[in-house]
Amino acid sequence: MNTAVLIIDMQNAYFEDPALGERRGQLVDACNQLIGQAEKASVPVLMVCTEHERDKSTWTLSMLEDDQGFIFSGSEQAGFLPGLRYENLPRMVKTRDSAFQGTDLLLRLRNFGATQLVLAGVSIHNCVAQTAADAFANNFKVAFAADAMASNKDDYGHMVRKVLSEEYRQPILDAAGVDRLLAGGEA
Repeated sequence: MNTAVLIIDMQNAYFEDPALGERRGQLVDACNQLIGQAEKASVPVLMVCTEHERDKSTWTLSMLEDDQGFIFSGSEQAGFLPGLRYENLPRMVKTRDSAFQGTDLLLRLRNFGATQLVLAGVSIHNCVAQTAADAFANNFKVAFAADAMASNKDDYGHMVRKVLSEEYRQPILDAAGVDRLLAGGEA
């Protein structure tokens, strides 16, 4: 089975939240380990990030209702976290929680020949979960890299990941499990 890795929203803005801020170093290290595992197994990695335009053209409904923008293109907030190994990896910008919504992700995954995804990043209960649900809807198998993902609301993240794992058969794997999967084994 051909696998691709998606690292989702490991950007400065999300780590302004104290709940994620205190886990920043651990998550950067875990994502870097995952990137290294993927490179060793010749598995493509895609850096997925959220960016919005100041003119409100890409804002979500809640942003429009609150008249408050977030993560503007080119801002420090939009940058990837310091220490994250992203420099030589392809990047894809999204404006919604799901990496599939309004992007060319499906085309990229088809070009990679991917039939299975490993998801990492933040936040489990929003962007990671929406991407996982849409991956299922597009007939991709999904596994979660548990050590390389987090949520600013751990109880929400745990509940959503449990539902996706049980209902959509999306396993939650530790680093050793991810390594086996990337090497061509089963989840």
